[in-house]
Amino acid sequence: MSKKQKKAEAEAFLDAVGKAMKAAAKEARRVAKMHGTKVWVMKDGKIVGLDP
Repeated sequence: MSKKQKKAEAEAFLDAVGKAMKAAAKEARRVAKMHGTKVWVMKDGKIVGLDP
């Protein structure tokens, strides 16, 4: 496998991972809203609960 092919494969993998992470975050917000809970995230080095 050439360097060009490896780079293209790595970029495709990173794109897929990015899409999966966005979908997971969207689902987490949906479930939190459905149950009336907060979404916990790290902001400025602190863990904070945000309303979905």
